[in-house]
Amino acid sequence: MKVIFLKNVRGVGHRSEMKEVSPGYARNFLFPNKLALEATPENIKKREQELKSTEAGEKELLLRLDKIAQMVKDNHVVIPVKADAKGRIFGSVSKETILSALRDAKIVTDERVHVQLSHPLKEVGEYVIDLDLKKGVTAKLRVILQRQP
Repeated sequence: MKVIFLKNVRGVGHRSEMKEVSPGYARNFLFPNKLALEATPENIKKREQELKSTEAGEKELLLRLDKIAQMVKDNHVVIPVKADAKGRIFGSVSKETILSALRDAKIVTDERVHVQLSHPLKEVGEYVIDLDLKKGVTAKLRVILQRQP
């Protein structure tokens, strides 16, 4: 019996995949648990429409992420910090602080951004930090830690 999976089923099939399974497995497990639908012509049409809309959404998302990456590349973030005479910061600047500064500068809004920082920043100066925007899109952000007067 051909079915269209609604969710991932480990070892059997992935979401939106059409696959042949035994009729008993489909009737007794997949259908009652709403994990799959029978592959009727109507359901196959729905699946194709979903795949097209998902594909269009993915393209739109990639365009938006590329635009954000370009904004990150063209801009920099200045974070005022309290520091001693040698430039050592009282406390540290973490991933959350950098992400908050990005949001305050309106470079990113509600997108998920992963700041790739191996350790918190503890000295005044200029740093180049990698950002992972998802879907394989990355950007380099210039962060300037400036001593507060």
